[in-house]
Amino acid sequence: MSRKKRKEREFKASIRQLQTEELILKLDNRYNTKTANCRVVPRNVTQDNLLASLEHTNTSITFAVGPAGTGKTFITTKKAIQSLSSGMVSKVIITRPAISVDEQHGFLPGTLQDKMAPWTRPIIDIFEEHFTPSHIENMIDANIIEIAPLAYMRGRTFKNAFVIADEMQNATREQMKMLLTRIGVGSQMVITGDLRQHDRGFGDNGLKDFLERLQKRESEYIRVVEFTSKDVERHPAVVEILSVYDDLN
Repeated sequence: MSRKKRKEREFKASIRQLQTEELILKLDNRYNTKTANCRVVPRNVTQDNLLASLEHTNTSITFAVGPAGTGKTFITTKKAIQSLSSGMVSKVIITRPAISVDEQHGFLPGTLQDKMAPWTRPIIDIFEEHFTPSHIENMIDANIIEIAPLAYMRGRTFKNAFVIADEMQNATREQMKMLLTRIGVGSQMVITGDLRQHDRGFGDNGLKDFLERLQKRESEYIRVVEFTSKDVERHPAVVEILSVYDDLN
């Protein structure tokens, strides 16, 4: 790439960033949001390790793997909100495989966001701790927050974005490869999942497949943070429930 084209691209990226920051500031003033107070406070050592990975300058892709209730999605979403509010990224992309193995969204009413709502609700709940519903709706309309099924990601490149790929234990090998190769300049991707909760089966499990491949090599840009039932931060009964299921495996 010539120096002139590179400077033109950098200039356009700067303009987009300024436009994004201006819109967020306008929405903050309009809806009196609390983004300035979006502090990410880990509650255990593993959450601290996840946060360290997300803040490491060389880490582009982080895998946060472990049981429900350990704060994988919570820490990730908090960091995404912080990165968006500080201008480190210009948008947040939320994706995941549909719970239905066949990726069938058509039977649900409304827009694509409406169809995805049952599966992205846990993430939006965290956004609502810092933004009003109207604020979130405006950011979705402005494409600052993008919600899209995993099946719609083919052929894209994510630039200056924070990508949250949730519940990826339900992704196929092909979907996992497709998603990971979408990452572009200035972007960060977090893959969350629990290998013990899968709807496709281990025979075609993209998360399990990639983690096994990754074990055979050192990576400069990819980190894996593994949670266990000891990291659960929900009701104490959840820890006991997980223990019951572990005893049967």
